[in-house]
Amino acid sequence: MLNGHRSAWRRRGGKSRAARIAVPLAIPMALGLTLGIILAISGGNTTKIQSTSALGATASASASASASAPPSADPTSSATTTTSTTNVNCDIIVPANPLSAQGLATAYQLTGTDGQSPQVSGCEMTNAANLGAFVQATILNPRTGALSVYDPLVVTQGTTPAVAPPMPTLPANAVVTIDFGFNGTDLFQVGATPNALAQGNCTDGEPGSIFGQVSFCNAEQFFNTAFRLERERKLVVPSEGTSTKFVATGGRLGTGNDCPTTRNFDMVDQDPSDNVTTEYLLDPTTGQTAQDTTANEGNLTGSTLLLNGSDNTLLDLFMDPVLGCTPFEAPNLANNDQPTSSQALDELLAAKNQPRIAALVPENDEMVLDNNGQFDAAKTDLYREQVGQTPINAQTNQTSSPAMYCQNLVNIQTPFLAANQALLATGQAPVTGVGDNLFTFLANRLSMSFTNLNCQNFGFTNPVTVTLNGAGAAVAATFNTTPQEATGTGGVTMPGQRQRHGRRHHQLMNPSGM
Repeated sequence: MLNGHRSAWRRRGGKSRAARIAVPLAIPMALGLTLGIILAISGGNTTKIQSTSALGATASASASASASAPPSADPTSSATTTTSTTNVNCDIIVPANPLSAQGLATAYQLTGTDGQSPQVSGCEMTNAANLGAFVQATILNPRTGALSVYDPLVVTQGTTPAVAPPMPTLPANAVVTIDFGFNGTDLFQVGATPNALAQGNCTDGEPGSIFGQVSFCNAEQFFNTAFRLERERKLVVPSEGTSTKFVATGGRLGTGNDCPTTRNFDMVDQDPSDNVTTEYLLDPTTGQTAQDTTANEGNLTGSTLLLNGSDNTLLDLFMDPVLGCTPFEAPNLANNDQPTSSQALDELLAAKNQPRIAALVPENDEMVLDNNGQFDAAKTDLYREQVGQTPINAQTNQTSSPAMYCQNLVNIQTPFLAANQALLATGQAPVTGVGDNLFTFLANRLSMSFTNLNCQNFGFTNPVTVTLNGAGAAVAATFNTTPQEATGTGGVTMPGQRQRHGRRHHQLMNPSGM
């Protein structure tokens, strides 16, 4: 087991969170969009629906993906809505002083871009499976090194919270980082006041070229402070732990039976270290949202559980329990200090226990390409900075240059999945439109990642062959585990990548009027 922390998934009367997931149903989206799912959840005395995207896997032209599937209407949306079936981008309105206790307790607002209303754009939390936004704060006490988590609420613009978020008590001079996740394509940060984004040290990418689903506030200061406190031995990040439940393959190169982190090639996909572990509750009658807390769950009968599809959720909720591992957790300030995970905690754990062959954000990650689909070293370094990773240099290029990222993904993840097929097949698929169990999901995700990273441009052959059912989900997979080496330069043009919108439309808007 990983460490002595009690799993966040084992809260609410001692029930495993995985046990709350009962009836997964896939909702495949159109080519180029994330895949959505709904999962019937049983928790307490209520039945809930969980909505999330494909946990980092995007649909592609890969033969492994059901690329011809048409867009599906969001079945979780029972409140009246005029959802756009074509829009994939939204704005997130960041409150004033977002790093303060008041800012954390103030609801963020989801709305359409270019002045579109939530109803016209589909940017509503009732449409969370397709366009839901999620926010997560991790708090560091600079005096003691203590960590805590608080998930600020996101509401649809024009609505109020179903339950008002509590004001967290922050330590003196708290260092707060805020991570954003999105189930659509591009989420643009907009300040509720002219100074809000500057007050939070917020970024959603380079000017005119945003990351896409993710963005950040104050991450650089948070990780710099955390790493300093670790050196001073005030902050103690635990070991990743070990487990004998899974087979340690030779491709792991020295990590043996150490539990995987978000920087291990045996679990990453084409866009590592993205999105958050935040959960919200949705009142399907009113369309209002609330933080997912024990009290709110008990009071909001018939509520819907909303999740952001992320690599972190995949690891913390689905892979760790099957592999016999446990995520790094800290007290949740909104939920009576019950332990919970966060994206920033996962990155701290990964940094402390970084494998020799580390999966860092590569330049062929779609989120760090420029608007013309070209590699952008500055944008890649900016993203890495937000998740506490080392910038591009000769050493990191040995594992995470575009060619080496593909090589390590093929040579490390492929034998790991092949050797642990039986164990992983006992786990539930996060997205049943991708695979019918955890093993087939991960196999199909690896195949999709190979294509989305254009690994064939470096002379690699897709190591995964999947068998699909009539709905396009993987039901079996075989692997070629022969090690491969890069033979091509790969170039810098990534064909088929989407073009991103710039931020110019924000400059034409009046943020103080939102």
